[in-house]
Amino acid sequence: MKAAPFEYARPATLAEACDLLNTHGPDAKLIAGGQSLVPMMAMRLARPAWLIDISRLAELQRIIAPAVAPAGEDGHFVVGAGVRQCIIERDAQARADLPLLVSALRWVGHVQTRNRGTIGGSIVHGDVSAEIALVACVLDATLELRDTSGASEVQARDFFLAPMITAIAPEQCLADIRFPVWRSSAEGALRGCAFEEVSVRHGDFALVSACAQLELDTDGRCLRVELGVGGAAPVPLALPEVGAQLVGVQLDDAAIAAAADAAVGLTDPEGDLHASADYRRHLARVLVARVLRAAKDDAMSKAAN
Repeated sequence: MKAAPFEYARPATLAEACDLLNTHGPDAKLIAGGQSLVPMMAMRLARPAWLIDISRLAELQRIIAPAVAPAGEDGHFVVGAGVRQCIIERDAQARADLPLLVSALRWVGHVQTRNRGTIGGSIVHGDVSAEIALVACVLDATLELRDTSGASEVQARDFFLAPMITAIAPEQCLADIRFPVWRSSAEGALRGCAFEEVSVRHGDFALVSACAQLELDTDGRCLRVELGVGGAAPVPLALPEVGAQLVGVQLDDAAIAAAADAAVGLTDPEGDLHASADYRRHLARVLVARVLRAAKDDAMSKAAN
């Protein structure tokens, strides 16, 4: 099939894009990478009357590494919503400051889709299995939204409301994503992270995904843990309460199994033609345990080096 007829605009500034959104409202769609929107338009699952191309807006292309934060406080790594996924994947500073996001990007589609897909586009699309959305929730990123009246902010954990439904209004554009960058909370502390998912084929939509980022003290006890699960609830699911129960604990097999059981108790998967709800719960338990072990191993490998 072909897309239904539409009008096309390429604004020169973000303010002009917001004016167009304000004028056309729900009849308009923004396009940057088009890796989700274009196939939906081709199948006529989306039929915008106006397509507003923001792919060349310099205001959405910025990458700002964090300045030195006060002791004990996290900094923030700012990524413009229009930044291509491949740019972050290959960015040396992002690998140092946002290792969990870089790890997740390796699971996003294929090289060709990451060359066109944008960080913000994946978040706004609102897919419950989207890797970038899950990382944004787990790290509790801050999203800056723009419209003709100015800027507003929403936390990633509050942004996703239901499958493919987010808190962004028709007249708003996602401008920036501010990812917290962990600072060591104790001398000699070690950080590790891991991202895993199961799909029918690599690059397909994940049946279930999981990720974890943690910090260990010199004795191997958890100082800080954040983890989450995708594809096992109506929205990407951050699990701060499960991470909190691991603080002060050695990550042995018993602690990891207890955390995986607690995580599964907070999921709410639906079955479909790809996987039953019970199978998704099983995957969630397996993957949470797997990423906690892998994140621990990642942290301990830094001690060895």
